[in-house]
Amino acid sequence: MAMAARATGVDADTRQLIVATAPDWNTDHGILRLYEREPAGPWRMVAGPWPVLFGKNGLAWGRGVAGQEEAGLHKVERDKRAPAGIFKVGDVYGYESALPPGGDYPFHQVTEADAWVDDPRSPYYNQHIIADPAKLPPWFSRERMKSGDFAYHWLIEIEHNEHPAIPGEGSAIFFHIRRGETHPTSGCTTMAEDNLLKIIRWLRKDEHPEYVLLPQAQYAKKWKPWGLPAPPDL
Repeated sequence: MAMAARATGVDADTRQLIVATAPDWNTDHGILRLYEREPAGPWRMVAGPWPVLFGKNGLAWGRGVAGQEEAGLHKVERDKRAPAGIFKVGDVYGYESALPPGGDYPFHQVTEADAWVDDPRSPYYNQHIIADPAKLPPWFSRERMKSGDFAYHWLIEIEHNEHPAIPGEGSAIFFHIRRGETHPTSGCTTMAEDNLLKIIRWLRKDEHPEYVLLPQAQYAKKWKPWGLPAPPDL
């Protein structure tokens, strides 16, 4: 017997939701809110709205829980667009030896041996790699995670184009610290450091957190069929 198609939208077991909206597809900034719900209950906002920044060229549909099936512009490597849709929230990465106080979420300390590969030609494309420090591969210096950049002091993985990664469809998408109030990204979602730390302390793995990023007009169309919180102005 053929299996029924999976419904598109937020997973039924997701009880933490990060929601960001942009004014339109070509805008590099927007607003982010945090939501929670009890099992089968309604969404309630618990933090925000906070200003956030996206890709320099705006948004494009990404590959995650939902979005890849939509018609329109889709993200490709180095297009400087943030992936739109619904995505699972992956692990936290950071230069510190542990999460900030209050944090309780899967965490990996970034060392001199950690890399995240964004070369579509690599067999490790869009993967976290821990190299042998004594035998660093030739490509490592281009892909290293511990660059000393303050913006990458804390990273939260956004699971775009994973399991499996399709070469050329975008890689290394994270939440991280913004470089300035008007400094867009190459595809990540950035914010003030104190707000990023609030998210890290709030996340819980057993709540199955997901991230939603959409232009406002798409959010107005998708919030009901995708099981999202009602737009704040309704």
